[in-house]
Amino acid sequence: MNNVDKIFNNSNGVSDYSKSYLEYLHKVLTSISFYEIDDFVKILLEARERGSTIFFIGNGGSAATASHFANDIAIGSREFDKPFRVISLCDNQAVITAIANDDGYEKIFSQQLRVLLKKQDVVVSISASGNSPNLIHAINTTKKMGGISVGISAFDGGEMKDLVDFSLHVPTEKGEYGPAEDAHMVLDHLVANYLMRYVKTI
Repeated sequence: MNNVDKIFNNSNGVSDYSKSYLEYLHKVLTSISFYEIDDFVKILLEARERGSTIFFIGNGGSAATASHFANDIAIGSREFDKPFRVISLCDNQAVITAIANDDGYEKIFSQQLRVLLKKQDVVVSISASGNSPNLIHAINTTKKMGGISVGISAFDGGEMKDLVDFSLHVPTEKGEYGPAEDAHMVLDHLVANYLMRYVKTI
């Protein structure tokens, strides 16, 4: 039984559950490594400096987070003279369904990367479990093509955590999708808000 299950079982109605859930979410957020956040921001800034593209990928709720990251960093930074070139590979349904139908769902990102990725581009994989086959395929493709792989994970990090070049990990117990994905969105807003202000000062 994970912490969210325990919170529900021990709560006395919605208000009590809400209080305990938010208290636990605070604990999760404060357990994230500030050094890993710093490394992630540096990777994004270095990609901007050399004109590299940053690709975000994920499944389900993490696909929505990937799109949100792409929006907030590329457009939200309001930097157009020297932009962050950020794309979510989750957003073209015609491409995704064509690849899934013809070659298998596990290749929906790796095949896009085979067309789009250039050396030193960055691929950011978002996953609570860290074990999604299509993300593992994409990370391996990134490595073969000379890209830089980043994993934003939760639970124990899964296979992805040890496979990527840089890991940004949210420590939670397995199955805690709510707090994991909440934390990933907080990281999105934290990083994007920092970058938006940072680029105006340099």
